[in-house]
Amino acid sequence: MPASLARITAHTDALLLHKRTGDFPGALNGLQLENNGRVVRIAAAVDANLLTVEKALGVHADLLVVHHGIGWSPLCPVTGARHRWLSAAIRGNLAIYSSHLPLDAHPTLGNNALLAKALGLRQSRPFFEEKGTVIGRRGNWKGSRGDLVKKLASVLGARPLLIPGGPAKVQRLGIVTGGAGNELAKAAAAGIDTFITGEGSHWTFGAAHELGLNVIYGGHYLTETFGVKALAAHLSRKFRVPWSFIDVPTGL
Repeated sequence: MPASLARITAHTDALLLHKRTGDFPGALNGLQLENNGRVVRIAAAVDANLLTVEKALGVHADLLVVHHGIGWSPLCPVTGARHRWLSAAIRGNLAIYSSHLPLDAHPTLGNNALLAKALGLRQSRPFFEEKGTVIGRRGNWKGSRGDLVKKLASVLGARPLLIPGGPAKVQRLGIVTGGAGNELAKAAAAGIDTFITGEGSHWTFGAAHELGLNVIYGGHYLTETFGVKALAAHLSRKFRVPWSFIDVPTGL
């Protein structure tokens, strides 16, 4: 039995507190592209782009749930490749729903909460404000930074990059999935000794040592697969429609 796109959208907007959660101006959290109003299969992906749309259509999905949506500027030209894949989505009756910082921040379905849980973070609590929203998690973690790298590699399925700027023994761990590497000073000011995020700039190698902070880059993509999977699974259970994860790893 098909589910109602309008009901799914209203439920998800409320669940993720879209109206109350700050974000970057172009995030456009919520329904970005509608279909005929019915949903029989959900696909989840980190990014909305040509590859994920083609794969979603390939599994006969009519709703694609993503973390990074269609465009990040208020006026985004729909030309060239963007026109081709948006046209394909429209022809294929594929709706696109996006949630950025609200999905990072959610206490049970969020990227940060789920990565913290997978790593066994103890006394996990909110950490790291962005656009008026506290999106990350911090807590206690006992073991060496080498042990933490191995644990993170096991969780992500790929070896992360360690910048060993802090103590060899990890005690106070902070997590912000995605691209928070350029905010090392902000993370260190919170009193953590080790910071896990997705990626950062070249200069952060020196900055980590200067701040006395271990930094572990797990990859922007890999650290942000958790939320869309959890959200799609939640919607699948509630609205009784199947779901699929569209894995298009970027290596970044």
